Amino acid sequence: MNFIPQTSRKIIHIDADCFYAAVEIRDNPALKGKPIAVGGSATRRGVIATASYEARKFGIHSAMASATAIKRCPQLILIPGRMSVYREASRQMHEIFAEYTDLIEPLSLDEAFLDVSDCPRCRGSATLIAQEIRGRIAAVIGITVSAGIASNKFIAKVASDLNKPNGQYVVTPDQVDDFLYQLPVSRIWGVGKVTAQRLEQKGIKTCGDVRAYDVFQFVQEFGQFGEHIHKLAHGIDNRPVVSEWRRKSVSVEHTYDEDLPDLESCQNRIPALIESLRPRLERLDEDYRIQNCFLKMKFFDFNQTTIERQLTGPNYTDYAMLCEEAWLRGKAPVRLLGIGVRLLDLTDSSGQMDLFED
Repeated sequence: MNFIPQTSRKIIHIDADCFYAAVEIRDNPALKGKPIAVGGSATRRGVIATASYEARKFGIHSAMASATAIKRCPQLILIPGRMSVYREASRQMHEIFAEYTDLIEPLSLDEAFLDVSDCPRCRGSATLIAQEIRGRIAAVIGITVSAGIASNKFIAKVASDLNKPNGQYVVTPDQVDDFLYQLPVSRIWGVGKVTAQRLEQKGIKTCGDVRAYDVFQFVQEFGQFGEHIHKLAHGIDNRPVVSEWRRKSVSVEHTYDEDLPDLESCQNRIPALIESLRPRLERLDEDYRIQNCFLKMKFFDFNQTTIERQLTGPNYTDYAMLCEEAWLRGKAPVRLLGIGVRLLDLTDSSGQMDLFED
């Protein structure tokens, strides 16, 4: 059987590096370079959600019991999770994704596929688009992500692991065969330990080994799942990127090189933020309506607050009022300001909760 890989699509798989841990380090730079993990209490049968690369050197990984993690690394800094903060960072990532494509398939808070086949930005280069997205996430959100770029989802996802952290890996259509030849068959979706052992018993360890077999032999041995293995080993994955995400808000923010010392200094920055927000609002389709306006303020000590009100629209008067209310909560120098709007999606009649709501 002669397989012809699909080559027309441009798929990017974005995966945040140690997402929860990275957000904690961002909000508390004193943690940088230290072994930290986000998870439940070791005295309450807690488990690790994610660990920094410094902690991973001790063999600490997600789903490990927190008590075991501390035994392996007594100096481990264990931090309870802050899901609302992680959801906010995820929402910001999706805001950036949506500037490049509407075809976004989230796999988790920190991971998504993007189909940028029709994106005109960066001269239509998926490689440059991924690089630009990664740079913007680092600048706006303060964390790093890695990316895999390929003509289908399977290869893009595998590739995103290869230059972590803070890197990207490209597999062009003419590189697919060489890329897959030495790829362990265990990297194929759905191939767990049991299936991998069955394959190894037949001398099949890599996708290159799979290619030596006829697809009908694989179906006879492994049922329909055999066809799945055989196709992916040949780089065939025609699944589209399925977008189930619609915008819930649009926002912009800026971190200042020098802290803003007082309320007046903060309010003076609002016109520039509105100018940055306006073109993003103009790109919205007619199925959105503005519900609320909000302002985010992060103080010099990394404490932050957000004020949200049902207001008439994004204008200086409204944001200046929100800015004063936010500043009075801290009365301290400000390192970051952000403004935005919450949106009503007129196409959403499901009544279901937003993916990013608490």
